[in-house]
Amino acid sequence: MSKLVIEGGKKLSGQIATAGDKNSILPILAALILTNGVIVLENVPLIADVFNLIKILEKLGARAEWLRKNTLKVDTTKIHYEKLFTEEIKKLRGSILLLGGLLTRFKKAELDLPGGDIIGARPIDTHIQALEDLGAEIEINHKIIGRFEKIKNETIILKEVSVTATENIMIFCGLIEKEVNLRLIATEPSVQALGEFLQKLGVKIKGLGTNFITIKGNRHLKRFVRFKIPSDLTEFATFACLAAATKSKIEIIGLRKEFLDSFFLVAKEMNIKFSLNRQSLTVLPTQIKSTKIQTGLYPKFLSDMQPPFGVLATQAQGVTLIHDWLYENRFGYLQELICMGANTEILDPHRALIIGPTPLIGKNVRSLDIRAGIAVLIAGLIAEGTTIIDEAEKIDRGYEKIEIRLKKLGARIERIN
Repeated sequence: MSKLVIEGGKKLSGQIATAGDKNSILPILAALILTNGVIVLENVPLIADVFNLIKILEKLGARAEWLRKNTLKVDTTKIHYEKLFTEEIKKLRGSILLLGGLLTRFKKAELDLPGGDIIGARPIDTHIQALEDLGAEIEINHKIIGRFEKIKNETIILKEVSVTATENIMIFCGLIEKEVNLRLIATEPSVQALGEFLQKLGVKIKGLGTNFITIKGNRHLKRFVRFKIPSDLTEFATFACLAAATKSKIEIIGLRKEFLDSFFLVAKEMNIKFSLNRQSLTVLPTQIKSTKIQTGLYPKFLSDMQPPFGVLATQAQGVTLIHDWLYENRFGYLQELICMGANTEILDPHRALIIGPTPLIGKNVRSLDIRAGIAVLIAGLIAEGTTIIDEAEKIDRGYEKIEIRLKKLGARIERIN
């Protein structure tokens, strides 16, 4: 267990770079089960979820080596089948992504049910149904047991536009040497990054970036591939909110403008002032305005971006309505903000009103999950006095060395283990 202690009310300044994308690196690491060679991944975020998934791969026989900061070499030539009943599986929601690779390569899988953040009901039904439609036999009874012999169907329609289910079946199809049509799938940037990585390995994919793709696997994937993980879009939005909330001038490096349309729409509505160049965005101090924020499936405004904007709304002039239809426990962070003086009303599990601007006061608060944790961290930087964040290790699951990076901007923040 660890705590973050923040002395708030200080303006920040400087430059901060976004780390590699958490949502992209996890499915790409899971896809290494398909390979038999050496994979070099650049711009890998140094976060707890990555370290846990590497431990799982090592249990399967992979050999991981950090060549330098954020560059990971994984030798998969000795990967073999193992039952995966480990604490790392239970800690990690993304561990479900291993199921497709185990089934398609080893024709069997036994693993614990995945863990992760408690932000609402996130069943794995869509994963199971899609894999069963492809020909797998799966039983769930406090653990997952699966078998696979041969593909049954060459067209799969997802009953829910699930990002991780889409990634799981793409990984599964990576070794299937038949054209498989995947319909009504997710199109998130992480799905596209996984597709680009599979293509580099030798998998043929048509329609990447749309809801309808055709994928043809390859039993003889390339034995050496180098791939750079794209920068984290949610972290980019988080730092923009942090800068605007503290009325600071901060340059954020790692701009992926083509994936940030919904972010820019909300940022402009809230009067966030910024200047752009090719690779970065500089946020400038200004008076923030209220707006209506509705999350949705990509390319709409992403649920992961909502909590930082919720904190920003406490400093906005007027009433902000947030509608997050996906997760019924996503507003837990607002209860922590209320303790700090925020004027907010949770209307139901999916809608909340935030009235601003309201001064925040430093308090003892909790990091309920990754995104709630970063939200209360931003609140601590705004607040007058000292904020202590308990269970700060949850933030580490998605944000690399956050206190070290923020200190370089002038934040007064310390970690106590």
